[in-house]
Amino acid sequence: MRLEQCRRVFISFPQVTDPAKHPEYNAWHQLDHQPENRALPGVLHGDRWVRTPSDRAAGTAATEVSSDARALDRADYVAMYWFADPVADSVAEWMELGRTTGELGRRPDLAWTTRRLTGFFRPLEGRVADGVEISASALPFRIHAGVIVEVVQVAEPGTVTADAAMRRWHREHLAAVRRRPGVAGTWTFASRDVTIIDDEPTRSKRAGEYLVAIHFCETAPAEIRVGSGPTIPGLTPIVTTPVSTITPFAWDWFS
Repeated sequence: MRLEQCRRVFISFPQVTDPAKHPEYNAWHQLDHQPENRALPGVLHGDRWVRTPSDRAAGTAATEVSSDARALDRADYVAMYWFADPVADSVAEWMELGRTTGELGRRPDLAWTTRRLTGFFRPLEGRVADGVEISASALPFRIHAGVIVEVVQVAEPGTVTADAAMRRWHREHLAAVRRRPGVAGTWTFASRDVTIIDDEPTRSKRAGEYLVAIHFCETAPAEIRVGSGPTIPGLTPIVTTPVSTITPFAWDWFS
C-alpha cells in the first residue's frame, strides 16, 4: 500500500518534562518503541524529529497567543505513524502494542513525558518540489535533514470561508514554501480526533479544525525561513517550527 492511499496518520508533539531525561527518552524511543511500532504489519511508516534549541529559536511565533499555541510551543519532539487499511484493525493492533509494552514495564516515558498535541489526522495530499523526481508517496522515506511543521486552526470547518482559506493556504502559501531552496516537498493533513494539552486537556470536536503541513528539507530546516505565511481570513497559525532528523546515539542537544 502506498502512502497516497493512506487514510489515517497519528501525529504527536511530546514534551520531556524532566530535562535530564532526554538521553533516556531517546534511547527508549529509538531502540525499543519505534522499532516495535515499525514492525507492526499495519504501520506503513513511522518517523520522529527533535526540536533542538536552534530549531526553537528559528520558529515563528503564533499571530495570536492562544492556549493551543502555548501548548505546542512546549513540545520538544514531533512523531508520526502512517496506518494501512483496514485502519481500524491497524490502529487497534498499534494501541494494543502500547498496552502490552506497558505491562512489560517498558514505558519509562510515562513518568516524564506530556504529549502536547496527540491524535489522528487524514492525509490530504503530498507534493514534491520542482526537480525532485520521486513520487510523493516515497517522499517521507527519502533521506532528509529534518522537516518544517506548520499547524493552523480553521475557524469554521465546512464553510465557504474555510474553503476559500484552505484553497489559498494550499495553492499560494504551501506552493511558495516548496519553491524555497532546500525544500523537497510537502505532505498535508487534516485533524479527525485530536487532543491538545496546555494546563487542561481539550478535545477538538470538529473534523478538520486543525491542518498540519510537513515540509521535508534537504538542508537544515532551521536555515529555511518560511514565516507563518500570508494573513488568510479563516485560518489562525498555531505554530511553525523546524524540527531536525535524529542521529542515532547523538542525543545531547539539551545538555
